[in-house]
Amino acid sequence: MARASDSERPGTVTLTEVAGHAGVSRSTVSLVLRGSPLVAAETRERVQAAMVALGYIYNRGAANLRAARTQTVGLLVCELNNPFYAELTAGVDDVLDTEGFVAFIANTAEQPERQDRFLQRMREHNVDGVILCPAAGTQAELLDRLDRWRLPCVQALRFVSDGFVRERGRDYAGVDYQAGMETVTEHLISLGHRRIAFVGGTLDHSAYAARHAGFTAAMRRHGLADDLVLRCPLTRRSGAEMADHLLNRPQAPTAAPTAALCYNDVVALGLMLGLEARGLRAGHDLAVTGFDDVPEAALSRPALTTVATSARQIGQEAARLLLRRIADPQGPPERIILPSRLVVRQSCGSPNDPLGGSPSPSLHHRDLS
Repeated sequence: MARASDSERPGTVTLTEVAGHAGVSRSTVSLVLRGSPLVAAETRERVQAAMVALGYIYNRGAANLRAARTQTVGLLVCELNNPFYAELTAGVDDVLDTEGFVAFIANTAEQPERQDRFLQRMREHNVDGVILCPAAGTQAELLDRLDRWRLPCVQALRFVSDGFVRERGRDYAGVDYQAGMETVTEHLISLGHRRIAFVGGTLDHSAYAARHAGFTAAMRRHGLADDLVLRCPLTRRSGAEMADHLLNRPQAPTAAPTAALCYNDVVALGLMLGLEARGLRAGHDLAVTGFDDVPEAALSRPALTTVATSARQIGQEAARLLLRRIADPQGPPERIILPSRLVVRQSCGSPNDPLGGSPSPSLHHRDLS
């Protein structure tokens, strides 16, 4: 189905001129014309006043052509069995529902070929855009292909880049993984831990690179070895199996770890079960931390120290970003990075006695904004 730009007849006032007069983006003017609730009342009034002042005439014919959409978007995630993605999906739905859109959800299972098939099918169903959490191994060519298809795309949680160093100037919504992992590592060091393991993850992508970089930065800042990295699938079973690898390491040439900093909560919760099966306890025999703060983290025993990444809010921001991109395909790319938040619970032990004493009953929150 053809997609039209917001072009006007020669000699008429353009959306760009209205946007400049009102001091807003062109996409905001488009949203006002559509009556979108995403625009604040004060901003809407300012845009409408600019239209009156400039004598803007709405091109109804072009608007009707632009409105010839399916009101559907694609949402492609890579680990549908992870509760984090359920929260992300709920956030996407929160925003889409208010705009009259629905999402087709697909689980790529970290397979780029499967991801390609789903994107092709979504294109065949003429979705208006896609929110994509790129599967590990996704190449930059995929984004170029979506450009050729003129299919708006927002990357979420991960982004395709050259060497994981720079984002390619495309729309993205995510969280500051590196700062989050750096802060939880600092917390473990403040409790007296000097030998800390980084546990979880077998695939290379931007999210893994950022988390590992945070761990490495904190350890090196304190002159500590960052070589104890144990990679495993991001499942509860794999986390449980890591208990033996951590506890049965030879004392020479390096000491056994006293803390395990897990890639996500799923691995951490599995590791805690593995410790329990061996008659051991997280926060007493081995400090354990997670990442994401899924609902189960607060309900586990002991409760899991983790980094909250606001999955639902990321989903909301990604959906808003996609709607803005659909409204204004030619607008500048946007990058939304939400802060993470350290949530200290009992699984990392007492601040006064990280491995020998009783877990601290207190619950602390530390904002990383």
